[in-house]
Amino acid sequence: MAGASGNGGWSSDGGSPDDLPDLPAEWGTIVIPDDLSELSDEVEAVRAELRLSDPPTRWQRLARRPAMRRLRRVVSTALRAPVLIISLAVLVTVASLFASAWPGPPRQPVAQRTATTTADRVSTLPALELLAPDGRTVTLRDRLPAVILLVDGCACSSLISDTIDAVGPEIAVITVSAAAASAATAGTPPTGATPQAAGKTVRTLHDPTGSLRSHLHLGAPDTTAAAVLVDGRFEIVRLVPRTASVDDFRPDLARL
Repeated sequence: MAGASGNGGWSSDGGSPDDLPDLPAEWGTIVIPDDLSELSDEVEAVRAELRLSDPPTRWQRLARRPAMRRLRRVVSTALRAPVLIISLAVLVTVASLFASAWPGPPRQPVAQRTATTTADRVSTLPALELLAPDGRTVTLRDRLPAVILLVDGCACSSLISDTIDAVGPEIAVITVSAAAASAATAGTPPTGATPQAAGKTVRTLHDPTGSLRSHLHLGAPDTTAAAVLVDGRFEIVRLVPRTASVDDFRPDLARL
């Protein structure tokens, strides 16, 4: 072991003093600079470690409690849902704006409805003048409310008689055909307006030009009749383009 020297116990060859152990080998070579300002970075790092090792304050201890941690998780979860909803709403709004501004394919024109659809039919009975069997001119609106049966091409004797039985005395039954019909064919008396049993009125009218069928936008005659139910204000309550039974419009008779 080296002896003491005049430099404060360290040997003259730079070795350890007699009473101190050697520095740990894992520390490596320690160099002490001449200017201590070069160690400012190391000083700041040491100070930061010392600050972290300071005892926690009362607020820090409160925040580190399990209950406070659970509360923070609950608040974070509660805030996350509204933020997600708002984000989705903004995305949907932006997408709808782009969709409305984006030029789409040209729209096809709406197909026109045929003349026989319900929306295209007239809502009031036209003020037409038809012919009675004796050749007199009769206004179609003279006797309302009424059930008007267009019987061209139809063997409708049963329908006409059932309709007369179904209506009340205040409702007239009017049969209209393009050609003059005999009493046996039409199922009605040959007069233009004849009181029937129980005070009921039946008319047989002649429409040679088919004006009523044209005004009502009805198709060509077939083996069925067309029924038009008209109230006292000239309004068409029900229009049945094809019928062979009074049951097709019986519930609507109460509306006349």
